[in-house]
Amino acid sequence: MIVVVDYGMGNLGSIVNMLRRLSVPALLTGDPARIEAAERVIIPGVGAFDQGMKNIRERGLRPVLDKVALELRRPVLGICLGMQLLGRSSEEGSEPGLGWIEASCLRFQPKPRPDGYVDKVPHMGWNYLGAMRPHALVEGADAGTRFYFVHSYHAVCARSEDVVASSWFGGGPFTAILGRGNIAGVQFHPEKSHRYGMRLLKNFSAWQPSAQTADASA
Repeated sequence: MIVVVDYGMGNLGSIVNMLRRLSVPALLTGDPARIEAAERVIIPGVGAFDQGMKNIRERGLRPVLDKVALELRRPVLGICLGMQLLGRSSEEGSEPGLGWIEASCLRFQPKPRPDGYVDKVPHMGWNYLGAMRPHALVEGADAGTRFYFVHSYHAVCARSEDVVASSWFGGGPFTAILGRGNIAGVQFHPEKSHRYGMRLLKNFSAWQPSAQTADASA
């Protein structure tokens, strides 16, 4: 069973619906006991970084999320805001993140293109994946794989090996997928990305992180 964590941020039901279309058992809940019992956990989210972390704290979800990710080492996937919360901090606010990945979120500062055009923030629309390293989430992905993005901030990883795939906006690359051990995050919305998103969620449902790569804090 995959648990989609309900901490009061964003349109959560659409992720559950897509998983069910894939015949993957899924449950939307904010119950710590059900989260702890899950085989896999998805942390979704749309909205502000500080509000997301406050909701997690005020609903008493931080201890169980830490346990699932760092002690039980279940596969965890952060989506959009959920990916940003995996890191240590964000320029969007002052709250500390979950800190499972050595990363900080910065606001896009687009650079002018050769023709003088400057990309508008937020970054919104379909983007192709650029450089990718091998990872279960991107199994089957190719140069034509694209996803739907809506965001103004992007994760900057302290360790280059934590970047699974990049995309391009504002005159430079940014992290589209990150991963370390049993923890991964995607900046885009797989539930809005049609067959590409369905494939990624299907990959997540079958992902078995190896014991050798399971230490997210190493």
